[in-house]
Amino acid sequence: MENVKRGLTLSHKLKPVVAFILIMGTVVFAHAQDGNAGITEATNKVKGYFATGTNLMYAIGAIVGLVGAVKVYNKWSAGEPDTAKVASSWFGACIFLVVVATVLKSFFGV
Repeated sequence: MENVKRGLTLSHKLKPVVAFILIMGTVVFAHAQDGNAGITEATNKVKGYFATGTNLMYAIGAIVGLVGAVKVYNKWSAGEPDTAKVASSWFGACIFLVVVATVLKSFFGV
């Protein structure tokens, strides 16, 4: 029983030392960067990914449109009464995705 207690107290005493060593190692290897250079680099990276993100939104809109078309067709074939509501919600979701991608693209001038 004493061995277990000693092991716990030893590790309990070493935790602050290990934390101090890790913090000091992080501080030593940290590099400062000019604020303007960092913002410019981040802006360029976001602009580089923006076209890909817009194309991804268009692709997601196409997939949502296909899934919605299949669901609406199944409801329409089954004769369910809420087909128009489901069709308008799926169509609205597709239009929303396309409009958001286009508006963001024109808003940010990319």
